[in-house]
Amino acid sequence: MGSDKKRIDKLESDISESIPYLASDEKSSTLKDRFPEGLVTQKGQRLLEKQLEKEKEDAHVKPWVHFVAGGLGGMCGAIFTSPFDVVKTRLQSSVYREAYRSHAGSYSFLRSMEKHFEETCMIIYKVYQVEGPRALFKGLGPNLVGVIPARSINFFTYGYTKDLLKQTQYFAGEETSFMHMLAGLNAGIVTSTATNPIWLIKTRLQLDKATTKEYKNSFDCLSKIVRREGFSALYKGLSASYLGSAESTIQWILYEQMKSMINRRAERFAAGGKERTRVDDVADWFARSGAAGFAKLIASLITYPHEVVRTRLRQAPMENGKPKYTGLIQCFKLVFKEEGFVSMYGGLTPHLMRTVPNSMIMFGTWELFTKALSKL
Repeated sequence: MGSDKKRIDKLESDISESIPYLASDEKSSTLKDRFPEGLVTQKGQRLLEKQLEKEKEDAHVKPWVHFVAGGLGGMCGAIFTSPFDVVKTRLQSSVYREAYRSHAGSYSFLRSMEKHFEETCMIIYKVYQVEGPRALFKGLGPNLVGVIPARSINFFTYGYTKDLLKQTQYFAGEETSFMHMLAGLNAGIVTSTATNPIWLIKTRLQLDKATTKEYKNSFDCLSKIVRREGFSALYKGLSASYLGSAESTIQWILYEQMKSMINRRAERFAAGGKERTRVDDVADWFARSGAAGFAKLIASLITYPHEVVRTRLRQAPMENGKPKYTGLIQCFKLVFKEEGFVSMYGGLTPHLMRTVPNSMIMFGTWELFTKALSKL
């Protein structure tokens, strides 16, 4: 009788321990893969399933939602960081090179960074003082005309490409860094091809001096470029833009990896039986936004020279009517020969001061609008 009672008690104990894995084969497999030690309480089982379901819903977004939310996110980021964009473009250009010559190179690395920051702020102040506050938003019109469709196309193409790749036999529904790379490259190429004329006009307007104003507005700039240089001139710098697809690809890969880390942390908390609060949701949102900014920082540092080359290729022709920079390789060689390797990073400080917060604002806004629009 005693032995029967022991067997019954043992059986009850085994049943109690196995309850967390009796929900469904799919969920049980997922839990065992992520938490092989089996230290998931019944409460943790429920919270973890809820967290995984939330992640699954976030991963399945309709393409049009990405399109609209991406455009709105890009618009918000561009407006807030426009002054830095003006300074960055001028520092990348040979037209303003002498006027904004930096002396930071004579200092130590940390002191140089501090000096670059001071010089960037001083340039913004001088532009404001000499040319007025509107000058800090030069090119914002075509910038927004470019940013909104560019970000819409980029987010839409990236999300749609991922969905297509998931359906292939090779990936079988699993997301990998290789998938993120392919989706990022495709999104970068499609976006660059579709929006290059807009970015060229924006660059010309930002380089237009107030004392010798060449263009009245975006339409005047477009008509003069086509009339003087031909329609093909609207695609100057496209090769450098394609090269720049590597930057957005690296950013997407890093962002996805850090986003996965944030999700895994949330899963561990859920498995431990910790109820999510509104504070946790806000903290994770800030973490994902910060991840986007950090990913942009790393990607920019690796691929920045293409930004300088692209700006040089988009400059207006010299006084003799002939362009100084005629192609991607020729531009790289000529800039390196005449100005040295350091010039390949001209305007890096205002670029980072613009793109890092811009990415944080853009991805954060994109996520908010994605969640809001998905409920419609």
